[in-house]
Amino acid sequence: MCHARPHSGSPPSPAARHTPRQRQRGSATPAWPAYTPGVPRPATRADLLAAIDTEFARLMSEVERVPPDDRLRPGACDHWSVKDLLFHLDAWHEMVLGWEAAGSRGEKPEIPAPGYTWAQIPALNDEIHRRGKDCPWDEVAARLRGSAARVRALAEAHADADLFTKQRYPWTGTTSLGAYLVSCTSSHYAWASRLIRRFAKAPA
Repeated sequence: MCHARPHSGSPPSPAARHTPRQRQRGSATPAWPAYTPGVPRPATRADLLAAIDTEFARLMSEVERVPPDDRLRPGACDHWSVKDLLFHLDAWHEMVLGWEAAGSRGEKPEIPAPGYTWAQIPALNDEIHRRGKDCPWDEVAARLRGSAARVRALAEAHADADLFTKQRYPWTGTTSLGAYLVSCTSSHYAWASRLIRRFAKAPA
């Protein structure tokens, strides 16, 4: 699986990062929502929407710098390709959207995913990679754009207090909807952008 450090500096919460190495020292619980170093951490809806737009545009710009054939080549993050990274981003969009939809129906979503605990995020990410490895590029790119638009719309539909007040919704546990959205959008995009930029500069 991908072993690059994606996010750091997040408070302990009922969520997870990408690899076992991302666990907070001294804690048996992975920390997520998580944040990419150097990326502003939004605290209002306006800031969140601006961060989403800025980082998604930067992500797409970095993708465009990679020749089409190279987007399918392993190495962007260990054996993941650029396409694999985009499929990964889309999958996490869909998971967060699913959690919120279930929570809004008064249900308790299975977080992070059915059959997985936060301690099993590496296995979940491997499963996501297996699901996406045979998907064609155009499908992955279209799926990412579609899910990104829906996540942005979800953020836009909530007031500041609804986004960033911890425990505003029972399903978010000790964290907030906004923290989940930051982690699966602007922070996640910045992480992927850096990997893709580094991959594009490396010799083939």
